[in-house]
Amino acid sequence: MKVTVVGTGYVGLVSGACLAEMGNDVVCLDVDAAKIAMLQGGGIPIHEPGLDQVVARNVAAGRLSFTTDVAHAVAHGMLQFIAVGTPPDEDGSADLQYVLAAARNIGRHMDGYKVVVDKSTVPVGTADQVRGAIAAALAERGAAIDFAVVSNPEFLKEGAAVDDFMRPDRIVVGADDERAIRVMRDLYAPFQRNHDKLVVMDVRSAELTKYAANAMLATRISFMNELALLAERVGADIEQVRLGIGSDPRIGFGFLYAGCGYGGSCFPKDVKALIHTADEAGRGLQVLRAVESANEAQKRVLIDKIVRRFGEDLSGRCFALWGLAFKPNTDDMREAPSRVVVDELLARGASVRAYDPIALHEARRVFGERARLSFADSARAALQGADALVIVTEWKEFRSPDFAHIRSTLRQPVVFDGRNMFAPATVESFGIEYHAIGRLGARH
Repeated sequence: MKVTVVGTGYVGLVSGACLAEMGNDVVCLDVDAAKIAMLQGGGIPIHEPGLDQVVARNVAAGRLSFTTDVAHAVAHGMLQFIAVGTPPDEDGSADLQYVLAAARNIGRHMDGYKVVVDKSTVPVGTADQVRGAIAAALAERGAAIDFAVVSNPEFLKEGAAVDDFMRPDRIVVGADDERAIRVMRDLYAPFQRNHDKLVVMDVRSAELTKYAANAMLATRISFMNELALLAERVGADIEQVRLGIGSDPRIGFGFLYAGCGYGGSCFPKDVKALIHTADEAGRGLQVLRAVESANEAQKRVLIDKIVRRFGEDLSGRCFALWGLAFKPNTDDMREAPSRVVVDELLARGASVRAYDPIALHEARRVFGERARLSFADSARAALQGADALVIVTEWKEFRSPDFAHIRSTLRQPVVFDGRNMFAPATVESFGIEYHAIGRLGARH
């Protein structure tokens, strides 16, 4: 099938590459000429494991190409995927200017039937706006061309997006046009040969499903984080609680790990957007407001622990920091807890020497030149001259560290673990003062 993907960001590039991998003829469009030039030259603008090989393989096979030519891109695909950014406005709502601009461009240039697919995460009712924008552009041309608008939200995890797309748990399609539904079934048939994973529903339900899924996952995280803080007060161990409740099949183990808060490009933005949608509809979501509030507070938990240990004035102190990305296997630092930790440490006069296996380049862009902030090229190098170690991201390479080396290198053998990576007794057995979140046997 001939497919056009508008937008070569995280969702668009992964979607385009994986659709090409299944034999489709895919053109990816972006207005960012520098990004297209990078892709045409064999570069990848985002870090996503395995994506570079999929892109290279399909470019070489002639199934995947990149362009800034809007007319060419619209002419190419009967399927037009809109996968552009929907950044939050000041009021928390999703900014749809790029989605609607893409829709207008499709309307200006289309010359035959198109299935326009909203792949971006968008509020309920966006498909109606997209349909209206295309219809208005066609009317300006005096053209009467049939088209359908479909909602097909993505459920990709950063760090595992290629595998998620190639082996989906479910494929949600919101549509009221039988021809469009048949086209979508044909497109996704190769991805569900084992059993049918396509869930067809009305458009607005599909739009709400994406927000509801991310809001539910964010709720589980914030709930466990609040329980972890309670566990510290009452002398319980949140890890044992996790095992106890996760073994209930009605609950399961996913997203039950306590830590220093969630971040990234999805959960914070989507929670805000769903809160805004509910407020606009006159039906506020009290639970979700609490989820957001709890998460913002959780990002400061490590700072609170550091201040209790070392005092408010951290002048002259140096902290090694392991992990800058909001989660492992990505370089994404949007809304990352590390940003709060670094800012608060620097504001209190401390120095920070940070290391991340992937996100150092992004960290330099995010933080810029900051006094007393430096970056190390290894986890060990970050420890040199530091008073304590702060762990913010649970990268695999941090899971089995040399505790004896940590103890001998730090000026004071103190570790603040924002991801509960270790058994407290193990760390303490090396003579290290271990501060975790809700763990029995750790310092609080």
